[in-house]
Amino acid sequence: MNRKLQKILLFPLALIYGLVIRIRNFLFDTGILKSTRFDLPLITVGNLTVGGTGKTPHIEYLVSLLKDKYDTTVLSRGYKRKTRSFLFVETSADVSTSGDEPLQIKLKHPDITVAVDRNRVHGVNEILTAEPETDIILLDDAFQHRYIKAGLSILLIDYNRLIFNDHLLPAGRLREHRSSVKRADIVLITKTPGDLAHDMMKHISRKIPLNTSQRLYYTGLSYDQPFSIFYPGKPGITMNRVRDDMGNVLLVTGIAEPAPLLSYLHEYDLQVTHLKYPDHHHYNEMDLRKIKDKYLGLPDGKRCLITTEKDAIRLRERLNEKDFPEDRLFYLGINVVFLNNYAAEFNKLILDYVRENRRNSNVS
Repeated sequence: MNRKLQKILLFPLALIYGLVIRIRNFLFDTGILKSTRFDLPLITVGNLTVGGTGKTPHIEYLVSLLKDKYDTTVLSRGYKRKTRSFLFVETSADVSTSGDEPLQIKLKHPDITVAVDRNRVHGVNEILTAEPETDIILLDDAFQHRYIKAGLSILLIDYNRLIFNDHLLPAGRLREHRSSVKRADIVLITKTPGDLAHDMMKHISRKIPLNTSQRLYYTGLSYDQPFSIFYPGKPGITMNRVRDDMGNVLLVTGIAEPAPLLSYLHEYDLQVTHLKYPDHHHYNEMDLRKIKDKYLGLPDGKRCLITTEKDAIRLRERLNEKDFPEDRLFYLGINVVFLNNYAAEFNKLILDYVRENRRNSNVS
């Protein structure tokens, strides 16, 4: 079906959905539905759209900024995990019990606490009961979870799917009206090209309905060198070596927006075969056979597999190392980069907020 026609047909449902969301937000805004406050710094990182806006790398950026100074915890829903109750995520956990993104954060930062709970208020209470020394909790994907009141709210907007070009579900990808951006303290335009012209930034900034107290920044992504899926602690290799010694890449992705990674690989003139799966995809036996067959179909000795760090968490549990003749299965981690040298200003905002609001007791 033509995409434009599909939007038209779904528009009445979007109107109904939008009305429900407006009523819900009105009930919270007027205090009819109650939000719980806690007497310690809470930072929420979320978005207005379904699909990936880069929440996990931005959470990891905040963890790296805070953990050496404060006892830092991440609380996530644990999307698509098979468990439902509160759980502390350990490095020995598997994706089915913890979710892929919380486990990724825990493996990268084993010195912090990571927990999952569908009910964020219950989750914070559980954390503070078990670890009352907690200084700061980062709430992953909780912008719409208004039963909890965060002290600082960071909203992510994907540069490739700007909210002023989108529509409410199911006609578009917006979870809420564009006006909900006003609830955020900081807005980050993510996945921004590094060479974005200043005039275009000004144009985008004018289109987003912000007030004078809100801050807007632009971030992009940089990629780490490839690391082994099976031996993540092993020193990685360079992309130049991938180009010179291998040249043929099987790219496996189960993320919302693989286009930036695909573009990055093409910068190295690689021959890329792409197996694209839905976000948070749980790889089954048929998928694993297809991955193996596609890999072995590439030129012997001149091939490798590359995936994302999030996919590596899931694939490591399912792939059999013996099925692959060479140790050439890699993942690429990603890092957040602030455009126009605004990292120091953003960092100061975060650190000032935590320092000024640091406490260790909770109040409902």
